[in-house]
Amino acid sequence: MKSNKFVKLVSTVFFLVTSSGLFAQGPTIATHVPEHEIMEVFENLGDTIDQQIRVVDIGDDINVAVGILRRVNTRTEGEEVNAILHHRVTEVYYVLSGSGILVTGGDATGDVEFPADNISVRELIGPSGSRTTTNGQTQAISAGDIVVIPAGVPHGFRHIQEQITYLSVRVDPDQTLPTGYVHPSLQD
Repeated sequence: MKSNKFVKLVSTVFFLVTSSGLFAQGPTIATHVPEHEIMEVFENLGDTIDQQIRVVDIGDDINVAVGILRRVNTRTEGEEVNAILHHRVTEVYYVLSGSGILVTGGDATGDVEFPADNISVRELIGPSGSRTTTNGQTQAISAGDIVVIPAGVPHGFRHIQEQITYLSVRVDPDQTLPTGYVHPSLQD
């Protein structure tokens, strides 16, 4: 994993977002997510595919969350892709390792909404659902790439060779994610 470059990038972006003057009623300090915290959560992923590291209130009732995700062996080759759609949360991916084909947008069928009390909805992604999509935009992504997925855009992977691991910065304009959340492995 290219941890040094990625940690510097993430720290810079997170610092700029949380300390910028873009928001009238914002915090007066920045939030630092050091490499050791990111690696601690990464090492505790186990069989899970998505873990939030921190959720920070950046003012004006907006949260920014940082999580780490891993997807494995997705060998879908046809037009249909199982996709997820976040209704109010925008995601920015920074790919740490691996590669795959990311499919976004397209024609959606089979809409299934996730229950509001689902732990992933409450802690990771906000109100969301799954879809089967066809005719989406396909893009090969690999280590070092950044992808911005606006709220409301279905997205899923096709043909992940072994695994893809990426950092997700989630912009949550309605504070649907738990403000002040810190991953349990980081709590004393």
